[in-house]
Amino acid sequence: MQFIDEARIYVKAGDGGNGCISFRREKFIPKGGPDGGNGGRGGNVIIRADKQLNTLLDFKYRKHYRGERGEHGRGKNQAGKSGKEELLKVPCGTIIKDAATGEILADLIQHGDEVIIARGGRGGRGNSEFATSTNQAPRIAEPGTTGEERELLLELKLLADVGLVGLPNAGKSTLISAISAARPKIANYPFTTLAPNLGIVYYAEGKTFTVADIPGLIEGAHKGKGLGIQFLRHIERTKVLVFLVDSTSNDPKKDYRILTHELKTFNPELIKKPRFVALTKKDIIDEQRVRELKKVSFGKGMKVFLISAVARENLQVLLDEIWRNLE
Repeated sequence: MQFIDEARIYVKAGDGGNGCISFRREKFIPKGGPDGGNGGRGGNVIIRADKQLNTLLDFKYRKHYRGERGEHGRGKNQAGKSGKEELLKVPCGTIIKDAATGEILADLIQHGDEVIIARGGRGGRGNSEFATSTNQAPRIAEPGTTGEERELLLELKLLADVGLVGLPNAGKSTLISAISAARPKIANYPFTTLAPNLGIVYYAEGKTFTVADIPGLIEGAHKGKGLGIQFLRHIERTKVLVFLVDSTSNDPKKDYRILTHELKTFNPELIKKPRFVALTKKDIIDEQRVRELKKVSFGKGMKVFLISAVARENLQVLLDEIWRNLE
């Protein structure tokens, strides 16, 4: 499935139905009085979070959404039926913004969270509502009011506990496939991952957490280079960051600095999250290289794990540290 995490749509709630001007007419009752009914209310446009969805793909193909108009009032004091509501379902973690002002209108995080994003117009009153002791045959009725309309920006930020960040080919997809049931594409070329992968890790009985594998960052990602800027927003909601650094790299410390710089430039709050380093691909390096890597410092107090997702080496130690930070 194609991953879409941004969409621009137009919503219009239904207009209210008009009130009716009518008079009761029955045999032998020449002056039956006003009996015009009220118009029905226009249908609202509602947006609801649904855990079954993980992309805004539907909104790529359909851009306009309208609530149904309320029916007009009728004689015999019959009120018009209210218009049908228009319900839009989005993935959990979707932010809804006003396209004109950029104002955040709603942030739908939990399954079932919903917001009335455009309210239907009020139905107009029929002439029976205007009858008084001094005006027993009013010939006036109200028109229905117009439903709200607006252009919206939908922005999806994945809801994950842990974010895996790294340069292309650092082993993010291999790791997420080793610790969860996710099956991302894995190959020996840059930018294998073209969309974030989400996996659920079963740490112990009753203890699970979600991991997001963010497509490879490159130097200058915050300026729009590579794929980075497109997906950096998805790690804003994560609680823990794991920096994956290729142990076969000529300069692992430089790789780490590139990653931290890109995150810090995009959003300074990101590097305040709990984080640690996982040196990947231990299975293809020799003991001499292992000794060299153990001498590399990635910063004061920074924990470093030398792992192999393929050989499943030191993965449990890594998961223990992740869980400790989540708790």
